Amino acid sequence: MIRTALPAEAEVIAALHHRARSTYYPDGLPDDGIDWTAAWRNAVERPDGQVLCVVDQGAITAIASFRPPADGPADTVKLFQFHVDPDRWRTGIGTDLHAACAEQWRADGRRSAVLDVHVDNRRAQAFYARLGWVPDPENPPADGDHHLFLRFSVSGE
Repeated sequence: MIRTALPAEAEVIAALHHRARSTYYPDGLPDDGIDWTAAWRNAVERPDGQVLCVVDQGAITAIASFRPPADGPADTVKLFQFHVDPDRWRTGIGTDLHAACAEQWRADGRRSAVLDVHVDNRRAQAFYARLGWVPDPENPPADGDHHLFLRFSVSGE
């Protein structure tokens, strides 16, 4: 089942986020000093955003957080976080969650979506490419940046 996350689930969501992010840092997940439980609670409670989650047998197994970018066009949405529990990779739930996000974006009148993905996260890059995400021509990578910027046509154009 895919549904909107609840503020009370922030700790569980932060733990899933940590497990997923830990897989693509070659030297281990850096201590960024962020209180991720508070950050996820804030994301869930934001009136201008949404957090969708996949719930399977009572457990949250995937999450997606999106909202309009602060400085982007009104018809664009930014996918800020998208994580699948590593124990559930290659089961189809990420594809299902992405489809639910795209459906919501279309219902909200969005024409395009943007995201950034860590350069070492090859698995995510391949996943997004399979779903139609392409390098964002308006945001090429800067020298020394550890993110790639991708764009997705919500309207299929």
